[in-house]
Amino acid sequence: MKRSYRLSTALDVDDLLMECVPYAVRLANEKYKFDPPLTIYEVDRWGKLGTRADVIFEFMDDPAFFRTQPVIQGAREFVQKLSQMTEVFISTAVWPAYLTLRFQRILEEFPEIPQDHILLGARKDKIDVDILFDDGMHNVFRSNAAYPILMRRPWNQEATGMLAVNNYDEFLKLVEVISGSYNVKPEELSLNQPSIIVLVGPSGSGKNDIAKGLLEKRDCFEKLVSYTTDEGAVSRPEQSYRHVSLEEFRKMCDDGDIFESTTYGRHAYGSRKSDVEKILGSGKHVLTVMDICGAMAMKTHFPNVVTIYVKRDKKDLLTALLEKDAPTPDKVNRILAIEAETKNAHICDYTVNFDSCENAVAQICEKLHLK
Repeated sequence: MKRSYRLSTALDVDDLLMECVPYAVRLANEKYKFDPPLTIYEVDRWGKLGTRADVIFEFMDDPAFFRTQPVIQGAREFVQKLSQMTEVFISTAVWPAYLTLRFQRILEEFPEIPQDHILLGARKDKIDVDILFDDGMHNVFRSNAAYPILMRRPWNQEATGMLAVNNYDEFLKLVEVISGSYNVKPEELSLNQPSIIVLVGPSGSGKNDIAKGLLEKRDCFEKLVSYTTDEGAVSRPEQSYRHVSLEEFRKMCDDGDIFESTTYGRHAYGSRKSDVEKILGSGKHVLTVMDICGAMAMKTHFPNVVTIYVKRDKKDLLTALLEKDAPTPDKVNRILAIEAETKNAHICDYTVNFDSCENAVAQICEKLHLK
């Protein structure tokens, strides 16, 4: 059902609409001739890190930097499309001395946005909007928006469980899903042609057990193998991973081989578009387990994608999570992410309850009309 009112969205500026860190990195390389060159991957947390990457802040304290920040490729078209879907606001924080410069650049580069929709200040938690889109983890964590969404960048890879996207197209697809203009209706669902089934849910919800159960009971599915920088993940029999080095993973992302990626416990995970196409080409349905970021990437890149949220009693969820063979900090992050991840049920096509693997598999077969 479509909403009867127009959604509102607040957009960040730095590294969402205009280059900030990449631009500062380029300026630093030009000035200091770093060998090897400084890269944005060295900015793996926000703020000064006590490394050579700290030099980027030198450039961010210069009016010329804000006067010449490049607009990110595709940002203007993105704002134009989003303005047709929601009411768009800008929420941006810069030093007080640069507020006028920032205001003028926004007016010049994004004329679709009314002047009174440009909000200057750091307290983004005080903005009353439906959707916040930002690359700052702290802004997303503190936001009171109904749907705070993170733009994945090297400095926010530790974020777990929250709504996150890798690019503008994924964000626009997510807005479609939130608005109710894109959803799967039972009467429209058909697996007569190869489709993609994505199981979503918190860590410990039983997603991998359900996937295993579906594969054992139905030969129409094939599990999608993902790629990860976590060597330990490859040895887990209930999951399907191929290990690659961090350098290999980044290259696959940069080359477009990896179309969706996420991070858990500082380890990267992602899927290749060619692997999905190979399974679909064989006539089978793709079965995969992903976070909501991966699920939205799937909906962006492929038709016939069905997302199923796996809901589990919190006590059982915590028990399963604590029993996992994982480092304590990893478990803590996953526990902290549970509340955020439960909200994802509202934007999935279906929800199934995990009281037992057999019952959950039966629920999915019923929803997908598999007898």
